[in-house]
Amino acid sequence: MRNYKVGTRRSRLALEQTKSVIDLLKISNRQIHINILEINSSGDLDVRPLYTFDRKGIFEREIDQAVIDGYADFAVHSAKDVPTELFSDLTLASVPIRSAINDILIHRDGLKLNELPSGAVVGTSSLRRAVQLLRMRPELKVKPIRGNIDTRIKKVETGVYDAIVLAQAGLDRLGLTKYITERFNIVDFVPAAGQGALAIICRKDRPDLLEYLKLAEHPRSRAELEAERNVLTVVEGGCKFPIGVVALSNKNPSRLTLVAKAFSADGSDQIVVTEKGRIEEAVSIGIRAGKRLLDEGVKDFSQSWESALKNWNELV
Repeated sequence: MRNYKVGTRRSRLALEQTKSVIDLLKISNRQIHINILEINSSGDLDVRPLYTFDRKGIFEREIDQAVIDGYADFAVHSAKDVPTELFSDLTLASVPIRSAINDILIHRDGLKLNELPSGAVVGTSSLRRAVQLLRMRPELKVKPIRGNIDTRIKKVETGVYDAIVLAQAGLDRLGLTKYITERFNIVDFVPAAGQGALAIICRKDRPDLLEYLKLAEHPRSRAELEAERNVLTVVEGGCKFPIGVVALSNKNPSRLTLVAKAFSADGSDQIVVTEKGRIEEAVSIGIRAGKRLLDEGVKDFSQSWESALKNWNELV
């Protein structure tokens, strides 16, 4: 029997995601044993708001380094946490079938977004979510929140926040969907690139392992992820400049439709681009969308965000 080690964060959600990948791989080959190696990431140890970090990959860098150094054979990440540029020794080995893409609202009394009273405090860890919330409800108070999903839900139940916005995929994987008050439409409230998808990372020089990890691959999910990530590659959005991107192939498995939205720092302006094409053109679809964002002045938004981020409290 062959043994592998998979690196992952220590959070409950990360462990559940990793176990789901292990189960998927074991269906294909039960003669392989996979042990979980739990690793602390800098993003877990540092509880500052995400927008304050000056580098990418805060949730996966240490784990990927363990793969490079041979302490782990491969790693499982939330795809939206994975930078568009990996370490040169690594590759995106496999993309399992994608879970729910959309964001959701949790309110302690079951209210939906348009029912929240003026001044209600809504927590989110994402600038992308914050600016979209304020575009829809400028009279709300949107404040940063960190911590695992259970901790954030508890802060709603105890009244620290009136509501929070999260990705639905995390609640699905943890069996916490009973808390969902409202599911946002993915075009009206555009998610992050890669949201709901998992990314399996491995060294490039492990051909046998790469072949094994491909058993977990879901081609349509891979195409959607590649299209979305290439928008960011072109625009170089990063955590500090919120860009919503979603690529869909569910209506026609041979076609891909991508919608990308960028917002000014005060939420008063936005740029929206849509690109369509054959699913095998996923990379070029993302590149075209990114170039259109640049052509339509997205860099002007970037400058406004640099100024606004100096004071998060004034921004939200």
